[in-house]
Amino acid sequence: MRFFISNTMKKKTPYSILELASVAKDSTIGQTFAKSVDLAQAAERLGYTRFWLAEHHNMKSIASSATSVLIGHIAGATKKIRVGSGGIMLPNHSPLVVSEQFGTLGNLYPNRIDLGLGRAPGTDQETAHAIRSDRMKAVYQFPEEVDKIQHFFSAENKDKVRSYISEGVEMPIYILGSSTDSAHVAAQKGLPYVFASHFAPAQLHKALQIYHEKFQPSKYLDKPYTIAGVNVIAADTDEEAEKLSTSMLRMILGVVTGNIDYVQAPTNMTQELKEIASHPSIQQMTKYAFVGNKESIKESTKQFLEDTQVDEIIVASHIYNHQDRVKSYEIFAEIMQEM
Repeated sequence: MRFFISNTMKKKTPYSILELASVAKDSTIGQTFAKSVDLAQAAERLGYTRFWLAEHHNMKSIASSATSVLIGHIAGATKKIRVGSGGIMLPNHSPLVVSEQFGTLGNLYPNRIDLGLGRAPGTDQETAHAIRSDRMKAVYQFPEEVDKIQHFFSAENKDKVRSYISEGVEMPIYILGSSTDSAHVAAQKGLPYVFASHFAPAQLHKALQIYHEKFQPSKYLDKPYTIAGVNVIAADTDEEAEKLSTSMLRMILGVVTGNIDYVQAPTNMTQELKEIASHPSIQQMTKYAFVGNKESIKESTKQFLEDTQVDEIIVASHIYNHQDRVKSYEIFAEIMQEM
């Protein structure tokens, strides 16, 4: 297997979507999945490079739990956009099973599937233990678990335990992270690096610095390749975008307080919500949440790309109404095409 990225000829910054399949109040899971499909099809028309699905568990507001199943569903409903995991939380799973699942996807949708790997639980500790009781052992062995997956995809694998469906399949592997630990892993292995700055921005610049300084070229990648996440809520006016953002703000408050709920309908920005938004813990999480009209989003995005020098940007969006969300992604696509 050989996967090779070269960014020497890159002219425009690729832009992608991170989808959590967020469940809106009064919506069903089936309706949520249908909206994800519609968004992926729109993203394909709008020139987005990837459509990645996250992995979360025991959260009623997020339906992307069986990530590989949902990836197959999205890939089957689209034609050319890359579909992948943002990411598979590897310590929750057996490397063999992950290899078999993504080997299957890679055969069904050749050269369209990405495998993003992280080591966070994607849930609370009690649920993580229910998923895999020896999970912490796998956390510490994360680099070795990545090696196992690469070996299962290798056409040269002759071991007794094999994933035949994976061998020789082109499967780009990305290392995901929200701290500097993951930067070391990605750099050492010569793999693309994706930082979760859309919700954990604190160590973004330090992690990118480490990755670039420590990067070792590999048969998969000749130069560092970085992707970073932002939240975007774009609308025709700043006032409309601010109103739409109240759904995201309530969702973040639920995460911080441990009171997670469905995505709520937007309301006018109240004084109470403004005070919540100004709280240091909320501001920390929303540092790279760009809310506004096209011009303000464009300025924020341009500044983010200049500050980080990332090769690609991946966007999350928590908006209650599906059509408002699609429109937000349409506006962002226009911005990236103009830039």
